[in-house]
Amino acid sequence: MTAPQPTGEGAAADYPAAGTANYALMLLLLAYILSFIDRNVMAVLIGPIRADFAISDFQYSLLHGFAFSMFYIVMGLPIARLADRHSRKWIITSGLVAWSVMTCLCGAARSFGGLFLARVGVGVGEATLSPSAYSMLGDLFPREKLARALAVYSLGITLGGGLAYVVGGAVYAWFAQSGPVTLPLLGEMRPWQMTFIAVGAPGLLLAVLLGFLPEPARRGGAVAVAGSAVVEPSTPELGAIFRHLRAHARGYLAPIGAASVLSILGYGTMAWYPEFLMRSFAMPRAEAGSQFGLMFLIAGSLGALAGGWSVEPLRRRGYADAPLRIVLLVAALWMVPAIAGPLSTTPEQAIWWAAPIVFFLNAHFGVGVAAVQFMTPNRMRAQVSALMLFFTNLFGLAFGPSAVAMLTDFLFGNDLDLRYALALLPVLVCPLAIALVLQGLSGYRQAISEEMQKQA
Repeated sequence: MTAPQPTGEGAAADYPAAGTANYALMLLLLAYILSFIDRNVMAVLIGPIRADFAISDFQYSLLHGFAFSMFYIVMGLPIARLADRHSRKWIITSGLVAWSVMTCLCGAARSFGGLFLARVGVGVGEATLSPSAYSMLGDLFPREKLARALAVYSLGITLGGGLAYVVGGAVYAWFAQSGPVTLPLLGEMRPWQMTFIAVGAPGLLLAVLLGFLPEPARRGGAVAVAGSAVVEPSTPELGAIFRHLRAHARGYLAPIGAASVLSILGYGTMAWYPEFLMRSFAMPRAEAGSQFGLMFLIAGSLGALAGGWSVEPLRRRGYADAPLRIVLLVAALWMVPAIAGPLSTTPEQAIWWAAPIVFFLNAHFGVGVAAVQFMTPNRMRAQVSALMLFFTNLFGLAFGPSAVAMLTDFLFGNDLDLRYALALLPVLVCPLAIALVLQGLSGYRQAISEEMQKQA
């Protein structure tokens, strides 16, 4: 009897045609864009929401970060386990419908508690997307193209985040100028409420297209028995996953730990930079949103692409730890503009400093995800990716906006001192990210070597 032979994971001929893979990538990117619009549009609605509900910066930060992330974080792990066993396409599609409906229901909220619950629902729906998408992309693109595909997918952060400010500010201004809107069953709606409904509805249309997307065949770990029948292994038990993580603990701590602490700075900046422009320079809400959003769209997208595109040239030159080297560089360079921007003396300076801030903000995450994908067996990827998202969202989404608000409210004690809270944050987190990467370089190289040997 012929011994089982691995089918392999790296043969490009075994992957879907480039057109099919790129079409799937574009749909996943659109879903990611909508997810960031729906979660971040609140950043341009801080003033009217605070005024209507009579809440503080810290209370608002609970709506923006904690309410969204409390179940987004928890649900990501079991949903990822489903994604390693069942159709990832249908998991994403159902989640897209759910978070789009819940975003619309944010507009129907009449109280702090109602908006809090609707934001929880948005988080539960969005928890379906990235672990499933990362797993699908690993089966759509061969290893030499995966980092770039993940960089394109990570553009959803910059495009969605930027459009949340630009579109959110413009839609709010349009409804504010158009006069009262009355909807059946809901009655008269505030401009900020109509903004939520307007940005939430398009997701229902995209869900139709995703429903027709083919589910890619899973790759890696299948074995050919007696030269014919292909047997797909079952999803690894949780114990096997934890043993794998424990065996390469320092290697995983580098990308996951660095991304987690840097996400505090990233989400804190995304949540509060437009409000800093309004408070420090009396910039109109729509103008602050559009100018910061434009920087986010352009510089942020360039950062995401630059990070992803830089991995493969370094790997070809023999740097197996290329993704971690890029994360290390980003953490060191990001600190300078992140301090200088909030301390600007004019609005023009603050906007121009926003360009390198959002460039580095978006340059590291897709690279970190690629680092984790490279060192993780196929059947564990969605679950390990979800673990990475668990920590990045625990620190970033749940704590990032609140970290800035806590520094403003409890350390500086003045709304106008928001700028000093934003400037202090990078001093606290960037050195820690650098230390986490440095401790894990050798462990990461070892894990990569072992994974490549398994696939050989």
